[in-house]
Amino acid sequence: MAFEGLSDKLAAAFKKLRSKGKLTEADVKEAMREVRLALLEADVNYKVAKDFIACVTEKAIGSQVLESLTPAQHVIKIVNEELTALMGSEQARINISSKIPTIIMMCGLQGSGKTTHSGKLALHFKKQGKRPLLVACDIYRPAAIEQLKVVGGKVDVPVFEMGRTDPVEIARKAVAYAKDYGRDIVILDTAGRLHIDEELMAELQRVKAEVKPDEILLVLDAMTGQDAVNVAKSFDDTLGIDGTILTKLDGDTRGGAALSIRAVTGKPIKFVGMGEKLEDLEPFFPDRMASRILGMGDVLTLIDKAQEQFDEKQAAKTAQRLKENKFDLNDLLDQMHQLKKMGPLQQVMSMLPGQKVQIKDEDAEKGEAELRKMEAIITSMTAKEREKPSLINPSRKRRIAAGSGTKVEDVNRVLRQYEQMQKMLKQFSNPGKMSKKLRRMGGMPGIGGMPGAGGGFPFM
Repeated sequence: MAFEGLSDKLAAAFKKLRSKGKLTEADVKEAMREVRLALLEADVNYKVAKDFIACVTEKAIGSQVLESLTPAQHVIKIVNEELTALMGSEQARINISSKIPTIIMMCGLQGSGKTTHSGKLALHFKKQGKRPLLVACDIYRPAAIEQLKVVGGKVDVPVFEMGRTDPVEIARKAVAYAKDYGRDIVILDTAGRLHIDEELMAELQRVKAEVKPDEILLVLDAMTGQDAVNVAKSFDDTLGIDGTILTKLDGDTRGGAALSIRAVTGKPIKFVGMGEKLEDLEPFFPDRMASRILGMGDVLTLIDKAQEQFDEKQAAKTAQRLKENKFDLNDLLDQMHQLKKMGPLQQVMSMLPGQKVQIKDEDAEKGEAELRKMEAIITSMTAKEREKPSLINPSRKRRIAAGSGTKVEDVNRVLRQYEQMQKMLKQFSNPGKMSKKLRRMGGMPGIGGMPGAGGGFPFM
């Protein structure tokens, strides 16, 4: 999980602060030493870590903080603000040209995920109603053109290619093609190398001079830490980049690259890759990422993910069925599918405030397995059984268990959970009673039942 190592160390440092009540200057400096060590272990650039700690310490030892009733919370607030500022304060958007097409030039070292993230970016724009065009400018790497065609096919975006000719000529003709056929976004997938060399940079400069891209994005592997920062500085010095895409951030437990790139290069992170699927590309929000690092969750990104998968007609249908108390196992199955589309369970749970500490890897895996088991059980039922679970007698349970590769006890558990959900949903007909119930439960009913969060109901 992203920043897990850093988050754990910061949480430990702040726990000590909270336990002290009133704070002294010495307490703050001791906590900052731990934070500094945590940043360096996370592979954050030494100068960046030093300047960050100096800035936080200066603000945290002020009389306004030390004399407040909740000094520890003030210190954490300052750390949150400075982390946000370190990563750029505000979201950096793609420069969209007033003239069609907008040209985006993707560059990076070989193996950084450049071709895949060209496809992810194309899908991102397609969801916004744009008409992107992918361009195969990598003529050196074996099967690079074919790989881009496969990626383009998966996101249903056309790929412009001219075989192994001059990349500059390919880029020029691709732009002309986009103008002729109304493609408003052109994404150039350029060649990479195993290392930075003069030949690579000369070619990229020639492509830049020919098509004058509106945006040059450098694709970096987050897991390479300081190496990624050094690569970013080299590309920026030679080529001039507008921003970066950090890949594999979901597997980067340290986070050094994410915290150092903006400070070292002055160029923002614009997108982050959070998984292997082509949908797993997120716009980079510094404030949300700082919140994740400090274990405060990221509810706004969770809402964005939910809205992406939101089917308005299906939602209206489900709402009506809830209102009429007709919610059946088909509806439950639909809700489970919606949850799965939002990404791995642990990733979804990590965005909820206060859930990070409670959800362990093994709990998340159990939750995923439980969801798969429930899906298998429900899909093994007939249409009539899903519509009317009361029809399911012992012999039907044995058939369903055999068909889903589970036990009768598992089938019984799913039916019990469905019955519990039915009872809970009936409460919505009485808002006053429901409100009192939620207050007693401590919040939303689905949260307390997530695997590892104290319950046995494996979905929201």
